[in-house]
Amino acid sequence: MKPFLIGLIIGLILIPLCVYIYFVTGSAPVATAAPSIPFEKMLANGALHAHIAKEMPKTIPVPADDPNFLAGANVYRENCAVCHGVAGGTPTAIARGMFPKPPKLLEGMGVTDDPPGETYWKVSNGIRLSGMPGFSESLSQTQMWQVSLLLANANKLPDSVKAALYRPIPLVPAEPAAPVPGTQPTKP
Repeated sequence: MKPFLIGLIIGLILIPLCVYIYFVTGSAPVATAAPSIPFEKMLANGALHAHIAKEMPKTIPVPADDPNFLAGANVYRENCAVCHGVAGGTPTAIARGMFPKPPKLLEGMGVTDDPPGETYWKVSNGIRLSGMPGFSESLSQTQMWQVSLLLANANKLPDSVKAALYRPIPLVPAEPAAPVPGTQPTKP
């Protein structure tokens, strides 16, 4: 009986205390370039998938047709491509600096094997501590469904949608940086 009590004390007090100390002393990696914490991916993915399965919408209020795919392509280009990229494109500076790395949604399987309701939930709510923002405050429900349907069908899009989706994104010239007070501007 005594070994059982010692094991119980270790399991209920000592191990959680050690985990707590690991985090509050700054030992846990928090930089995007740092390696993962042991079991981080397994625990995070398990919690995420269980929560989404419980809350994701089961019905799709928007038809999976060309006009909605085209609208979804525009939403994707304006809001998603900066992190998730376009097929065959190189990752942006933002995507290269993120942890975890944002998945390439238009290459390989992407999320075409996920139900559209799961993708909608992710677009609407975002994913905590992953860099994935929630768009429920900035996109309409229709827009979120359109981009979710686009991604669910990314492996079988019509050519007209592919053309709209993969056209080059025009670069916007950056604003010149404001001079720092107390310094002299440099001349080219």
